[in-house]
Amino acid sequence: MMCEREDGGSAEPPFGEPPLGDRPPGEGQPEDGAAFAALLEDSAEDLYEHAPCGYLSTLLDGTIVKINTTLLDWLGHKRGDLVSRRTFSDLLTVGGRLYHETHFAPLLRMQGEISGIALELKAADGSRLPVLVTSTVKTGGDGQPLLIRTTVFDARDRRAYESELLRARTQAEREREELQRLNAVLQQTLLPPALVKVPGLDVAAHYHIASTDKVGGDFYDLFPLTGGTWGLFLGDVCGKGAAAAAVTSLARYTLRAAAVYDPDPAAVLSNLNTVLNHEYNGEDPRFCTVVFGLVTPAERGGFDITLASGGHPPALLMSADGTARYLPTPGGQLIGVLPDAHIVTTTLHLGAGDTMLLHTDGLTEARAASDSLRQEDRYGDEALLDFARGLAPTTPSGAVAAIRDLLDSFGTGVDDDTAVLAIGVPRPSEEHL
Repeated sequence: MMCEREDGGSAEPPFGEPPLGDRPPGEGQPEDGAAFAALLEDSAEDLYEHAPCGYLSTLLDGTIVKINTTLLDWLGHKRGDLVSRRTFSDLLTVGGRLYHETHFAPLLRMQGEISGIALELKAADGSRLPVLVTSTVKTGGDGQPLLIRTTVFDARDRRAYESELLRARTQAEREREELQRLNAVLQQTLLPPALVKVPGLDVAAHYHIASTDKVGGDFYDLFPLTGGTWGLFLGDVCGKGAAAAAVTSLARYTLRAAAVYDPDPAAVLSNLNTVLNHEYNGEDPRFCTVVFGLVTPAERGGFDITLASGGHPPALLMSADGTARYLPTPGGQLIGVLPDAHIVTTTLHLGAGDTMLLHTDGLTEARAASDSLRQEDRYGDEALLDFARGLAPTTPSGAVAAIRDLLDSFGTGVDDDTAVLAIGVPRPSEEHL
């Protein structure tokens, strides 16, 4: 409805502009009016010929009967060179023709449609054009196939992206392999190259790596001290990676140096606690669990051992009489957390046929399938004790081999690195073996 103005003219309603279609072309049109008009004038034939993808139609034998300008431009061919003269497979590379005959064409005949197939077309200049092809079979009113319609998408950008992605992945794999190699070398430097031989004592050790991508913080060692005594230790630094490796290195050398200064196991761990607490008491505190032992030959035969523990899992004693038990070291505090750590000690005599096993918590915290097979549980201290009872009496090499097989049986259930160190006194009949 029009409103009368005071001058007798008419005024537009105050609530909106009239539709575009009510205005003369070019008057009051938005800036994209020309594009809108061109869109309305676009013909189906022009849409086909200059579509952003290639189109071609072939007879059932593959003879090309229709092809759009887009695909002709991509390939550098003239229409007369292809229509009624060439087949679709003629446009393919040798490998593409083989795939077309053995897979593409048979599937198309069976299914009536096949989509998203990656192929390469040969251009007139001999170059190759990577494409994605979709074909459908057009049927007549009686359901009989008449011809094949094919849509071709330019995959050059996608192929370039995939090549770049593959290159980046290959480079990442190389870098990961190099990192794993460096981690392995670094890990080896944190462990003794070989365990020393102690007269009258059998020794065995094993280090189980949970992941090659990060350096673990487990460590162990066995070394001579004055007066015919020997020091041993086994520990586990909190965390993984370079930071944990630095703490591991510091802990190893501090333990050896402290044992030379004062071999008393409690004093050795107290010195380590002071060093770690002083070095790592800021925003990124670092600590470890560790057990240190002083091994002394006994006059009655065998060895007397004093163990000091700083928050570490208790040692296992598998005796010659076939029993097994944990050596009590309750209440020992983590090393490096507090300025004055509470250190717990215990003593034992290791006689002929006895074996003592030290381990880190990667063993008892491994996931083992439960009896129900519906969930996974941590292996735990009790399961390890039962396992040790089944081994006793044993030798250090036998115990370590059994633990090694046990860890392997967990597969990916071992989340953390695991170190084991076993020492034992051979029976008289075993000394010559």
